This record gives sequence, C-alpha cells and structure tokens, in this order.
Amino acid sequence: MKYARLFVLSACTALLATGLFAEEGMWMPQQIPQLGARLKALGFTGGPEAFADLTGQPMGAVVSLGGCTASFVSPDGLIVTNHHCVTGGLQFNSTPQRDLLKDGYLAKTRADELPNGPGSRVYVTTSVTDVTNSITGGIDPKSTDRQRYDLIDRRVKERVAACEKNGARCNVASFFDGLKYFEIAQMEIKDVRLVYAPADGIGVFGGETDNWRWPRHTGDWSFLRAYVGKDGKPATYSKDNVPFHPKHFLKIAAQGIKPGDLVFVTGYPGRTQRHQTYAQVKETTEWTMPRAIRLAQEQLAILDRLSKQDKAIALKVAGRVQGLNNGLTNQKGMLEGLVKGGSLAKKQAQEKELEAWIAADPARRQKYGDVLPALNALQAESEKTRERSAAMASLSSASSYLGAAETLYRLSVERPKQDIDRDAGFQQRDWPRLRDGQERLQRTMDPSVDGALLRWALGRVAALPAGQRIDPIDQAAGLRPGMPAADAARAIDAYVGTLLAGTRLGDREFRLGLLEKSTADLLATRDSFLLLAAALDPLAAANREAAKDRGGARSRLAPRYMEAMLAKAGGLVAPDANSTLRVTYGQVKGVDAKDGLYYKPQTTLAGILQKNTGEGDFNAPKVQLDAIQALRAGRKTPYLDRALGDVPVDFLSTVDTTGGNSGSPTLNAKGELVGLLFDGTYESVASNFLFDPVTTRSIHVDVRYMLWNMSEVDGASNLLEEMGMASGPSARKSAGSSSGQAGN
Repeated sequence: MKYARLFVLSACTALLATGLFAEEGMWMPQQIPQLGARLKALGFTGGPEAFADLTGQPMGAVVSLGGCTASFVSPDGLIVTNHHCVTGGLQFNSTPQRDLLKDGYLAKTRADELPNGPGSRVYVTTSVTDVTNSITGGIDPKSTDRQRYDLIDRRVKERVAACEKNGARCNVASFFDGLKYFEIAQMEIKDVRLVYAPADGIGVFGGETDNWRWPRHTGDWSFLRAYVGKDGKPATYSKDNVPFHPKHFLKIAAQGIKPGDLVFVTGYPGRTQRHQTYAQVKETTEWTMPRAIRLAQEQLAILDRLSKQDKAIALKVAGRVQGLNNGLTNQKGMLEGLVKGGSLAKKQAQEKELEAWIAADPARRQKYGDVLPALNALQAESEKTRERSAAMASLSSASSYLGAAETLYRLSVERPKQDIDRDAGFQQRDWPRLRDGQERLQRTMDPSVDGALLRWALGRVAALPAGQRIDPIDQAAGLRPGMPAADAARAIDAYVGTLLAGTRLGDREFRLGLLEKSTADLLATRDSFLLLAAALDPLAAANREAAKDRGGARSRLAPRYMEAMLAKAGGLVAPDANSTLRVTYGQVKGVDAKDGLYYKPQTTLAGILQKNTGEGDFNAPKVQLDAIQALRAGRKTPYLDRALGDVPVDFLSTVDTTGGNSGSPTLNAKGELVGLLFDGTYESVASNFLFDPVTTRSIHVDVRYMLWNMSEVDGASNLLEEMGMASGPSARKSAGSSSGQAGN
C-alpha cells in the first residue's frame, strides 16, 4: 500500500484558527489524520489514521459504481447503494410485462440474481500515489501551450499504462487544478448483478415533488452483488463466476443514530467548482445554467408526451427522464443560490480580496500578478463559439443514433494510431467499455423518441446566429440564417425522416459489427447517421484542437492561481471534488432553512401516511401501509426509535457532499453503517460553488427504515441473515410475503 504525502500549507491548528468550519471539505483520505483535533472536538474517540488506510476498515469496503458510490456489507460481495443508482439495471431487465422499475425486485436465491447490464462495474480503490513531478516536472518553460498539453497528456497515458500492467484499472487525476497529480489504482470488478430493489412506491416515494426537498420519506436503497472468476480475479459475466469475497465489509448498526451524533460519509463525489474563477462562475450563472434549465424542460415535455402514448417507450426513456428531472431541480436550486442567495456576489468579493492580497506585496505581484487576467482571457476566448458548441453537443445527446455514429466514427479514426497517440477514451483500454455502451444502448433506442428529440435539437441548430452556423447541417437539411420558423420546421421534418429511413444503427448486430471497422468501411455502408457523423467531425475535431490549446495554457496558469489561493488561505484546504475517493464528516442536525421554517433532523413512518395519496409520486405499496398499521396496532420491531416513537425514515446531517456521493455509506463513530447518503437540500445546492456552513445539509436514508422494510414489507430475510441481522420477530420469510414487487 502506498500513501501520498498531501500538499498542505500548515498544520490543522491553522484551519481552526481561521475560523473555517471543518464540516466544509470533501477531504482526501490522507488528509483526515491532520483533522484529528477537530474530530476529537466533535466527540470522535477513534483513530483518524484508519481513514487513510484504503485497504483497511472501513475504507476497504467503500467502492465506486462509476457515477455512484456503494459499499460491501457481507463477506460474499453483497453491495448496498441507492435505488436511483440501479435504475439502469432495473430498466435493462424490464419489459412491459415485467416492470421492475415500478414493482421492484428481490432475488430469493443467488441463482435468481440478474445481470445488471453491460458496462456495470464495481471499482475498489487500492492505492493513491503522488505523481506530480512525473507529470509536470521538468517542462521547458519555453514550450508552447500545445506542446505543454501534449507532453502532459503523454506522461499521463504512460503512467496509466505502467500502472495497469498488473491488471488494475488506473487513472491519473488532477487536484487543485493541476497543482498536484495523483495516480489512482483500482480493482475493476466486471460481473455485477441485481439483487434487490424495493418498489418505486418506496424507493422513489415523493418522486420529483420531493426531489432535493425536506422533509423527505424516500427509501433510496438497493442491493447488488459482485462476482469474479473461480480464481478470485475480475472476469466478465459467466454463470460459472462466484461471489467476490472482499477483505472488508461494513457492519450494520441496527441502533441507528440520534440528533447530535457524529457521522462520516465516504464516497466518490463528482465535481465541485469552489476553486473556479469568478469569470467561470459568472458564465455558469448567466448562460450555462439558464440554458440547461430551459433545455431540460423542453426535453421533458417531449418525453412526457411520448411516454403517455406507449408504455414500452416509457420504460426506454425512464432513465433519461429521471436524470433530466434530477438535474433540472439541482440546476434551479444552484441558480437560485448563486443569484438570490448571493453566492455569485460573494465569489466576486473573494476574488477581489485575492487580487488585493496579490497587489499588496511586490513578490506576490511578480509571481501571481498576470494569472487572473490571463485566465479571464482564456475564458473569454472559449465563450466566443459556445452557442455552436452547445448546439452540437445537444445533437449528440438528443439522438442516440447520432451519438452512436459519432462514437463509431471516432473509434475508426483513432484505431490505426499507436495507442499512446490515441485520444483518451479511445485507447485500447477503453474498447471494452465502448462495446458495453453500444450493447446497453439497445434497451433505450427508439426511432420515435430519437426523431422527436432530434427535431427539437435541430430546431436549436436552425436558430444559431450567422457567425456560428453548423455548415454540414445547413447544407444537408437546407437551413439558413434567419429562415422563417415554419420553413425551418418543414425542412427539419424532411431531413429527420431521411436520416431515420437511411440508418441501420438500431440493429444491434449491425451496430456492434462496426466497432472494428475502418473509416472507409463505415462510409461504405452509406448509413445516414454515419455519413452525418463524418460530415460533422472536421468541426468537432477543430473544437477538440482548440480545447487542447486552451488546456495547455490553463496547465501553465491554473496551478499558479491555486497556489495563490492556498497561500492566502493559510491552512489545510480540501481540493475540489473530482470523482476520487473522499471523506467528509459532520453531525446529525436540523437547520433553520428560511425565515420561520425549521427543518427537524429526522422523519418517520408517520410522514408516509400523511403524504400518501395512492397515486403519482406518493403511492406507497399496500403491503407497506399494512405493515405501518400493524406497527401502530402493537406489532413489535427492533427498529423503533424510542425517542421518536416510530421507525425513522430519513435524516439530515451537516456533511459536505455532491453528485457522485449518491449511495455513499453513512458511518457512525465506530465505522458502522447507519444510513446511505442520497441527496442534498434545495436551499444548499449552490454549495458546489461556495460552501455555506450555516444552511448546507445532506439527506440520508436511515438504515433502520431499510431494515424494517426488508423485514416487514419485502421479506428479504435471506439478505438480512447474510448481513448478520435478525429478520425481526414479525418478519414474513416466505417468498409470497413480499410486496409483489419483490418477487422474482
């Protein structure tokens, strides 16, 4: 096991002296020992060094799903994560006749466990190594921006290739905007199976109405299992594979938590932007977020109309709808916090303070004085063609056919190169993932959906200003600047009809057969979407080249900007989240959300009864409602919270989290599982840009609610026993005791 020595500017005492709240920070595991004084003040009596040992307890039990977090909870590779993190697997295994998204699923035996779909992975981090000098050391200061980009890119690929010789999955991640680089090695488990997810009336209770809101009563949990070959090594799906036996798994704390308790969350937070410049955040606030909100609303309206017409389509688009809805609410909350909440103004004030701090000292002026103006110039340059770039991105994301065609075309262009010269994402190490993506796509592709969304995206292309036109589209569809809307709509309808009539990419065998074809072979198919991808590629390639040039310039400037920020801060600082393993901690605590409104820290079963309407977002299964009434009638349960007089459902804490933390285990001071992180509050989502130590709260599902449902509602006694839990005195252990949704 290798440990990295973290870049810090002073000891933990400096952090406390600055008056910063320790709850702020998605800390690298190696930083936690330096936070011992703050943890002790919060009542922690354990050894913080345990969090720096990635192969020990509890860190060795925490895994990534490649977008969500999860954790081992049994010696046989059983994994717990959020319900919304297995939507893809539920969708993959669903049909109109067997809707697992609605009804849920419970495998009563190992033989009943279902493949979670192509591309499902479990990543176990095994080492983190400081490789900064190997990546950015010794670069000739006279090198051009592009030369600098290419050299760093090559060094990263060389490190990754060397790291992966022993069978690990590796990446080199940038911290503090290129100031530091760390090599992350992970075990990649390739056979992941769906074990259990409750019905949507539990797992998605509250739906979009309650999304990012409090009080919450969502049972956001599910279970997977990791399988490996008989030799114990990662292997692709096979009926002969056996459950993975992790060295560490979490113990369940059936006693749960109470207000004021110290809790830790360990996971893989996606991205935060707290160290961005004011110019970057300003563009996000004034252009990126308003646009994203508008586009999400428009797409959701299209998908809602199509879903109501056909249940099969509703299943195919369920994941897309969930993602759009979640992002929409998140973006609205962030924008509100940045503008009305004053975060943007605070960010501007912080940057002015930094500029004043630099200007106050001749040495600092010499070292950092040119950095912000140069970064702002880069930002302004990137904004010149943002409308066209965004419209092109919308085309690819809206149309599954075009997205597949662009992937296939790019792969054909990159394949003849030496592997070290291929663009990241198209190297040989990525080919299995690209194939998995094309496999999984089959369950969501639909020509009527594609046609509707493609018409919508082309409408945005038609509206582009004269200086930012997409010429291949204009020529193929007969569009022109300033064209009357009715004429443009007719031209787009005709063009989309031609595209859909001229493609075979919806045919799985045809599409997969193109993965190893040459560019010439692809073009020889005369497939309409492949020809469109080829026509668009020169413009896309020019955009990629320009981005690389700017990336080289940023690699020269951004680390100096971060150096200045860290020097001014004068204490231990957490890097922005970047999808690598982090630890955050806080307390179970309510919050004065707004004037006259206090959020209690816990919710209970009583709230389910109060909210349940029997339809829409609030449609709890009858078997759960019956179990609640049985509890009210005197049925005993070990999961009752005596202080609440009820079974707890969800709780709030002050931990600092973001997207990617979904499914992260919430641990008590002993490192035992007391819940799962699944959301944040609407009032505090802008903390991605500027942390608010007063209002920021994260939402967790209480482990006792999970256990109560498994025992009293879904009859998941097999899983309770596997986790070392009693099934409960009133658990119904027969397969027929499940809520209907939980049968196989």
